[in-house]
Amino acid sequence: MDREVIGWISAAILLATLGRQVYSQWRDGTSQGVSQWLFVGQVSASIGFVIYSWLLKSWVFVATNLLILLTALLGQWVYLRNKRRAADLASSGAPARMATKRDHRRSP
Repeated sequence: MDREVIGWISAAILLATLGRQVYSQWRDGTSQGVSQWLFVGQVSASIGFVIYSWLLKSWVFVATNLLILLTALLGQWVYLRNKRRAADLASSGAPARMATKRDHRRSP
């Protein structure tokens, strides 16, 4: 097996995991339990890893870290959107409602 395949498979697993977290936040409309610093740190680390991987000419890691950077930026956007919506609800006096996984299940 080509050793690059191991890198690409690992990248796909990591990106699927990160993507699922961002999707869950977007779908549920809440960022409860998620720190903004998670995405700030992820963006910072991804930029450093892209540069490092580029200098090493490790294209699997350049591609992976660029995609992780995009995921972090999307996650930051969703986080800020959710926080802004929660603040708008709180200032309008409307009762805040948290989405749960149960809200997204199909009824039998």
